[in-house]
Amino acid sequence: MREIVVLGSTGSIGVQALEIVGAHPDKFRIVGMSAGRKNPALLMEQAKKFNVPIVGSMAATAQVDGVKVIDGDNSSIEIAALPCDIVLNGITGSIGLGPTLSALAVGNKVALANKESLVAGGDLVMKYGRDKLIPVDSEHSAIFQAMLAGKIGDIKKLILTASGGPFRDRADISDVTVADALNHPTWSMGEVVTINSATLLNKGLEIIEAHYLFGLEYEAIEAVIHPQSVVHSLVEFVDGSTIAQASPPNMKGPIAYALSYPERINNACAPIDWSKSQSWNFSPIDNKKYPAIDLARRCGELGGGLPAVYNAANEVAVAAFLAQQIKFTAIIEIVSKVVNAFNGNAPTTIRDIADVSEIEQSARMKADELIKEIA
Repeated sequence: MREIVVLGSTGSIGVQALEIVGAHPDKFRIVGMSAGRKNPALLMEQAKKFNVPIVGSMAATAQVDGVKVIDGDNSSIEIAALPCDIVLNGITGSIGLGPTLSALAVGNKVALANKESLVAGGDLVMKYGRDKLIPVDSEHSAIFQAMLAGKIGDIKKLILTASGGPFRDRADISDVTVADALNHPTWSMGEVVTINSATLLNKGLEIIEAHYLFGLEYEAIEAVIHPQSVVHSLVEFVDGSTIAQASPPNMKGPIAYALSYPERINNACAPIDWSKSQSWNFSPIDNKKYPAIDLARRCGELGGGLPAVYNAANEVAVAAFLAQQIKFTAIIEIVSKVVNAFNGNAPTTIRDIADVSEIEQSARMKADELIKEIA
């Protein structure tokens, strides 16, 4: 029986993880969970259903018999430190960094779906070693699995796949609406992740994440458009062989693999139907149309506080777009301007989470200024 802590239990990753646990009560037991402010009632429903002894909530919650509630902004940090076999961090945003560090500090393994932990605080997370992290993002899970085919020294290149979002075949994106951007063709995700997929900024975040997870230099990490979202990523080896991991676009596979690794769970997700004709396409990314990837690569190569600036500025810009304060195309314009403003001024070394918070706050303030100018 594997004991699990689920952070972000009411979000997309958390809900699917609990469905996996519910389908395999002989394999998993939830010993703690946490959630943000949006749906405290669901959090307590989940706690009751899975007999969870302790939960963390950023919002006021109704009391449930037998459930201890830790409330406040740091509740997920406390829950992450509970003794367990693995912590699933499904929190969205850079607020997930604190819980990741908290889990690692007490020796817990982390199934990481919170990419911002590595983007904003990769140097801090890496102090605990890569062996404590199991990737949950479908792209990084695919690489993690494909890398088992050879030695790390035999890897030449990592290739992340991107669906291209809803605008891959749309030439003019100047008049994109919020509804347009949220209409993802292959994945069902939260609002922020879906918008990041539409701008391809998520792929920039994932390139930085891959650098930390797998220890390869940025020049050895690429991304390509793959509209079908069936091949989740590929690993190219020095002998010319390329190993791909493929499955229908469903997050339950990567989640289940991370929770059960090194074992696999029967029927975690539906397999590819090989009785039907398959057609998979791959094409290079138009960096002029999607400048976020080159910008992310530059931030990653320069390092220090710039990846945190990139991520924080995007969080503010996406929120402004969702609130219909700025146009879709302004998201990347704002992120680029904020990064340029901090280039040469951001700290070159991140010492602790306070450094991350400080640089993020400064980046958010700069992004807010630019949004007000546009508005």
